[in-house]
Amino acid sequence: MSRIAVIGAGSWGTCLAILFARKGLDVVLWARSQAFAKEMARLRENPVYLPGVVFPDILSIQSDLSEALSNKDVLLFAVPSHGLRGVASAVSDVLETFCLSRNPRAVVSATKGIENETFLTMTGVLEEILPPSLGRRLAVLSGPSFAEEVAASVPTAITLAGRDSQLCKDIQALFSTETFRVYTSQDVIGVELGGALKNVMAIAVGISDGMGFGANTRAALITRGLAEMSRLGVRLGANPLTFSGLAGLGDLVLTCTGDLSRNRQVGLKLGRGIPIDAVLGGMKMVAEGVRSSRSAYNMARKYRVETPITAQVHDVIYKGKNPADAVRDLLSRPLNAELSGLAGAWC
Repeated sequence: MSRIAVIGAGSWGTCLAILFARKGLDVVLWARSQAFAKEMARLRENPVYLPGVVFPDILSIQSDLSEALSNKDVLLFAVPSHGLRGVASAVSDVLETFCLSRNPRAVVSATKGIENETFLTMTGVLEEILPPSLGRRLAVLSGPSFAEEVAASVPTAITLAGRDSQLCKDIQALFSTETFRVYTSQDVIGVELGGALKNVMAIAVGISDGMGFGANTRAALITRGLAEMSRLGVRLGANPLTFSGLAGLGDLVLTCTGDLSRNRQVGLKLGRGIPIDAVLGGMKMVAEGVRSSRSAYNMARKYRVETPITAQVHDVIYKGKNPADAVRDLLSRPLNAELSGLAGAWC
């Protein structure tokens, strides 16, 4: 496998396309907008989402989806979660209509989120939309990784999860570089939930920091946030140990504390009293935790899992709750044992 189509030209998709092209792989970066694709091809960089990072000469840019998918071994989706269903539908139409000469050997999701209406993870959406023959070829890439740092060759470790262990090993070898280390897992649901739920916790930590609270509060939110992630994950069939790994604790710590985290930045502004509409209106990139807070909140209610931090983030974003009231309600809940509700989640 050496021919890759990266579908989505945001910061993460662009970064991964650059990473693979630097390795010498045959990579196409697909952008929905023809004008934007032409601008990137002319400038040899992504001026909006990853400015200043020069494209390798072998990296090609496409806005024609059939051209981008033609003769590819790996399709990697890196679009915002709310756009994945539409893009996957377009990809499926191309695969079925044009009967491409080479069917992809692997489909990888690098999108983090939970679909609001269905509660499906991103591989769940892909499995529902793409041709059935690709079902066993699905995998997910997740873990602590800021696009800007990966593009700058900062040492990074990440997790690739899929049902087919040999396929995961093949993709692991394909994606790994001297600065980008890929581990494998077969816990697809755990890796995906870790990547989605940590964004909600990053908004919570950002709110706390924006209100002027200190390291004590930050540490408490990260730790109790991990407990929530584990409870919900185990309820949905995840391996509890996944949440102590790169796709769980690793990504949680990075997103809650790193200044490059968009979700943390959303929380910081909310904590300083800026309304959510104004916060989102000033952003050019998507903060997945805003949508995921609604999905996670409703999912937890459906499966009767206690997620108090998620509930307060949801209410601040979608019900206009004052962050100070959210903090008060979190701290005034009935007292409990620390490991209450975690039987089976942490061994």
